[in-house]
Amino acid sequence: MSDTYELKAEARERVGKGSARELRRNGKVPAVIYGDKQPPMAITLPSKEVTLKIRGGGFMTTVATIDVDGKKIQVLPKDYQLDPVRDFTMHVDFLRVGKNTVVTVEVPVHFENEEASPGIKQGGVLNVVRHTVEVHCPADKIPDAFVADLTGLEIGDGIHISNITLPEGVEPTITDRDFTIATIAAPAVLTAEEEAEGQEAPEADEVEAIEQNDEAEEEGGEEK
Repeated sequence: MSDTYELKAEARERVGKGSARELRRNGKVPAVIYGDKQPPMAITLPSKEVTLKIRGGGFMTTVATIDVDGKKIQVLPKDYQLDPVRDFTMHVDFLRVGKNTVVTVEVPVHFENEEASPGIKQGGVLNVVRHTVEVHCPADKIPDAFVADLTGLEIGDGIHISNITLPEGVEPTITDRDFTIATIAAPAVLTAEEEAEGQEAPEADEVEAIEQNDEAEEEGGEEK
């Protein structure tokens, strides 16, 4: 799991669009902490610190501590909104994390040992079907990433969830099939050549028939 971090926050009494706009003008982000069978808590956070955490990576899979006026609460970010034009943080939702909290998160997949894949050496292309895998896991045991080893893979081979080593207590949300993570696809040039080879050239008599038909249409047009 990624290293945890702490953010200073303030409780806020006023909610609504007008209050939120005022907070953003003052360099703060409105946020909400909910879950763990407790009432939701409206808070404000420093905009600069939150934005740095979001852009630093691993934001959605890292348990954090939020200090709300001296009260420390463990949370996991569940959602955030960015301004579509100016790209600043508009709002963040946090889930309270208790001792036995199980969360659903998307864990990124990292691919390694491409140089050890015969298929890629022959010009094959790594076709990533899933950049992340959604899993259920304890909040304090969220993996940083899953590692997919490409060693020995030929063109046409694939990596499935069964090829990924999952830590204890981590289970994929899809359980009814051994779903695909990535495949080694044939080069695009080779595919185009194969398609070209599959198109048979017309026979000589077919070409002659087409030419005769064209000539007949031209003569008919001249007569008219």
